Amino acid sequence: EERPVPAIKPNELLIKIISSGICGSDLMEWYRVKTAPRVLGHEIAGVIEKLGDDVKGWNKGDRVFVTHHVPCNACHLCLKGHHTACDLLHKTNFDPGGFAEYVRVPAINIDRGMLKLPDSVTFDEGTFIEPLACVIRGFRIADFKPPESVLVLGSGAAGVLCIALAKSLGAGLIAATDSNPYRLKQAQKFGAQYAFDAKENLVEKILPINRNRLMDFVIVATGAPQAFKQALAAAEKGGKILFFAPAQPGATMTLSLFDFWDRGLTLTSSYGAAGRDLTESLELIEYKRIPVQEMITHRLNLDEAQEGFNLVSQAQDSLKVILRPHTK
Repeated sequence: EERPVPAIKPNELLIKIISSGICGSDLMEWYRVKTAPRVLGHEIAGVIEKLGDDVKGWNKGDRVFVTHHVPCNACHLCLKGHHTACDLLHKTNFDPGGFAEYVRVPAINIDRGMLKLPDSVTFDEGTFIEPLACVIRGFRIADFKPPESVLVLGSGAAGVLCIALAKSLGAGLIAATDSNPYRLKQAQKFGAQYAFDAKENLVEKILPINRNRLMDFVIVATGAPQAFKQALAAAEKGGKILFFAPAQPGATMTLSLFDFWDRGLTLTSSYGAAGRDLTESLELIEYKRIPVQEMITHRLNLDEAQEGFNLVSQAQDSLKVILRPHTK
């Protein structure tokens, strides 16, 4: 639809979006319906088109990344390091959304959610700053310690970022699963020594390749219910399980409390990214520690957004789909 270019206040700025990534969360119906109608999209990179008179430290034409959600940095959650649980973080956003030609950036997002892109980082690469930052936060929360072995359940864009980060940080054995042969190949391309069909018995597959041990660190990067059960079965004693992808609201699973206690498992979850995560992500991308450019499989204009959503939804021969609003 056609909309007027957002009007900015004196303490705000306008960004011309050059690249905008489609995230798996943009396809989660339970997530979309509760706030519909809305403009989705939050993985953006672009150029400052216009600045309010009160905005300091930035210039028209600056190449930037900006995140949609930012924390208050002052509540008890933020002060304990739980920035992504902050109530304000869940209320902040740019306007109208990343699948648009222009967005208005509020003052608080400028203050704690915007980074200048180095000349060596392309706009397409800039769209990975937020999703990679989410992965970085998850690894830190789970207290990943190389050379721990890593199993990633689900090899979509998020799963592949988990694999690439594990490799970059010095993980030992890295294995992955998916139900899509194309994505299993991508998992191996970006660092997994082994990639298994999600329907296989993972315990039987893992023990022979890991000195008769299960995996130290298991990451659930898919919302498929069976993956949560597989994670519990595939974790070694003293192991850690990170619930990175969300399950549908209301979904439940059965956990043997004695088994959980007896095996000394750590179960944790991670959502979103903030501050430190974003700056670390940009540095890893800038210094080519994570080859995000190679993960892009499709670049489409805004008129082809439906095709982009179909590509991500069907999960066939695609990994990361980028929309370019100003490309015709």
